[in-house]
Amino acid sequence: MSAKHPIVAITGSSGAGTTSVMRTFEQIFRREEITAAYVEGDSFHRFNRTEMKVRLAEEASRGNDTFSHFGPDNNLFTELEALFREYGDTGTGRSRKYLHNDQEAAVYKQAAGTFTPWEDLSEGTDLLFYEGLHGAVVHGSVNISQYPDLLIGVAPVINLEWIQKLRRDKAQRGYSTEAVTDTILRRMPDYVHYIVPQFSHTHINFQRVPVVDTSNPFISRHIPSADESFVVIRFADPRGIDFPYLLSMLLGAFMSRPNTIVCPGGKMDLAMQLIFTPMIWRLMEKRKQARARV
Repeated sequence: MSAKHPIVAITGSSGAGTTSVMRTFEQIFRREEITAAYVEGDSFHRFNRTEMKVRLAEEASRGNDTFSHFGPDNNLFTELEALFREYGDTGTGRSRKYLHNDQEAAVYKQAAGTFTPWEDLSEGTDLLFYEGLHGAVVHGSVNISQYPDLLIGVAPVINLEWIQKLRRDKAQRGYSTEAVTDTILRRMPDYVHYIVPQFSHTHINFQRVPVVDTSNPFISRHIPSADESFVVIRFADPRGIDFPYLLSMLLGAFMSRPNTIVCPGGKMDLAMQLIFTPMIWRLMEKRKQARARV
């Protein structure tokens, strides 16, 4: 953690909804005139799309059916930790971009599924903002969770996560239900060992819980809407959280535990705005004070 160079990280699995949370932060940063250095977790995968297909085939031929994007063999954990550490120390660091589709790739005149060259982050940013799979991962000597000043987990109940992944991969990537199901099964060991444990290190967790039947996510035709859900918000340290104010602003919300508030799914964006905005204010005030002491 660093007062002068704060880090905000969102971590969650594929299909969890981390991108939606990122959009809320983009609104906060724009409104508060905060310049963020954005880093996507996909940019710290070890292999590009073509290389990954080759590696998957090689591992499958050896009988390894659990080789996935979630595990340490396919990610640059050491490099990601180095970025967080360096940014906290100096306000800079090296990153790159993963080009997901032809539209993104066209800007760089590269093929989709490739990485841009490594380069230094822009100078003069107010904070580092990370969104991806491994913002709180702990593995061997690597402990990325120790660096973010604000660490947020996004973990919908597993059936909803699968429904969202199925819908996204089929609609946006043209995958079949069978192909997405195979991916879910292949990732499961790494999901259990490298994704789930992160939510014990996060400062705040958001978990969307549908109130409609999702018992068989593989035949679900629709993603449960926000109004068909509740959001469980858990604070690792509830000190300083104004729960009475949140309850008064989030109509229909209630406390399920001393550190947990539950609100209607349609209020999730409002809840994030109410919770995160004062937290960002405090980070920026601490940054201002730390820089003034230099």
